[in-house]
Amino acid sequence: MPSSFSYGMSVVNAVSDVVPTERIDIVGRRPLAWWPVGLIAAGATLLLLITANRYDYHRDELYFRMLGQHPQWGYVDQPPFTPLLARLGIEFFGDTVWGMRVPFALVLGLTALVAAVIAREVGGGAVAQSIAAAGVVSAFPLSAAHVSSTAAVDLLVWLGVVFFVIRALQGSSQGWVWAGVTAGAGLYNKHLVVLLLVSLAVGLLVAGPRPVFRSRMLWMGVAAVVVVGLPNVVYQVVHGFPQVQMTSVIAVSGAERLMVVPLQFVLIVLPPVWIAGIVMLARDRRLRSIAVAYPVLLILVLVSGGQAYYPVGLLLALFAVGAVPTTRWMTRRWRQVFLWTGVAVSALVAVVSGLPAIPEEDLGDSFVVAVNQTVADQIGWREYVWQVGAVYAGLSDADQRKTVLFAGNYGEAGALDRYGPSLALPDVYSGHNSLFDLGPPPKGKSVVVAVVETAPRELGNCAVKARLHNSVGVENEELSSQVYVCRLSQPWSSVWPGLKHYG
Repeated sequence: MPSSFSYGMSVVNAVSDVVPTERIDIVGRRPLAWWPVGLIAAGATLLLLITANRYDYHRDELYFRMLGQHPQWGYVDQPPFTPLLARLGIEFFGDTVWGMRVPFALVLGLTALVAAVIAREVGGGAVAQSIAAAGVVSAFPLSAAHVSSTAAVDLLVWLGVVFFVIRALQGSSQGWVWAGVTAGAGLYNKHLVVLLLVSLAVGLLVAGPRPVFRSRMLWMGVAAVVVVGLPNVVYQVVHGFPQVQMTSVIAVSGAERLMVVPLQFVLIVLPPVWIAGIVMLARDRRLRSIAVAYPVLLILVLVSGGQAYYPVGLLLALFAVGAVPTTRWMTRRWRQVFLWTGVAVSALVAVVSGLPAIPEEDLGDSFVVAVNQTVADQIGWREYVWQVGAVYAGLSDADQRKTVLFAGNYGEAGALDRYGPSLALPDVYSGHNSLFDLGPPPKGKSVVVAVVETAPRELGNCAVKARLHNSVGVENEELSSQVYVCRLSQPWSSVWPGLKHYG
């Protein structure tokens, strides 16, 4: 069996067979391979649905559930689409972990279809389209779509933008408008799509074709981004650009920035395939701007202190393109076996590391928790609420009547909001991100059961009553939190402003 390095070089060299000249000449598009691609897309969705309720909510999901109860054009830390999509799942399928996650499982299936369409757009047949669709069964896409994240929707948005840009660069000028509409809609999910647009624009300036900047349709596409995304932008302007403040708060440290580039080779299956995609695009005068856009995007992420997963949407598009030369490389049976074995092994690793494949009671200090914080953040929420409930139950009846709950972060607030009513707990408030806007608590509520690392001085005289813990021994952020009983010495109107914080 050849080494991965040899395989990668072979795939990259095979691009020369696919691109004998400086252009990729496509005489019509191949038919869309509905059966194999549809089976892969449906399989990815089914995999997520089967495993959706094995652990508890992710901390972000608990937050989205709360935000979804208060629809707005935007929130201080994100646009509204993902919380509303989670709300849609709850409305249709019930207020459960599984119900909330159904729409995101469907989104991953759609992402597989769009990846296949990109492979088709650059000349790929059934095998190439199947390989492209299989790219979603990678570590990051699976993990992101499993927990109702903004990143799952962003993958679909970014692939859509790249698809329409490819169409536009290959002569269908209306693609610019559709790319703009898609990006504008993407602004309602996450503003990261702006990084993609900037990277593509720089790619066009550096590698051409520069005459597209004289195209009326290109500027109509730019206008479409602005018009479609305007309400969300207006929200940011009216509220003083809170997401700019959020960006500075969540920027990664220098040590984490060093991992951005290495992690690119882990987040998507079989790096030689997307490397071949870069080479293939770079050899085409029409499409090489997309190849240039990727390193530009990496630079933007590094400079801005962004997360390592930010470029994955473009990376998945490059994987879809690279599926075409990969099929030309697969001329021998051992190469076919090698490729599909690699896909299967990578998919297995992705399932074990990103989905709830391991029983919760066996997680403890497992390697899964060590490599994937997303798993750890799905553990212990019911127990934590019970522990808070025990503290509340220890109060006198008089104190209980004037008690509210206060949570230091949105995960704890969301858990108390979700599970607290079953224990007859009072309403929960938090100063974290957009939850600050749901306060302050009512007048007369002078006793606070607070779940925080250290009691804020604004809450007055506080006494520690418990420390959060989970029975399976999984280390997550909540283990540093304690449960306090506090008695206010000032009215909420004076206390509340000091409790606001981003993170």
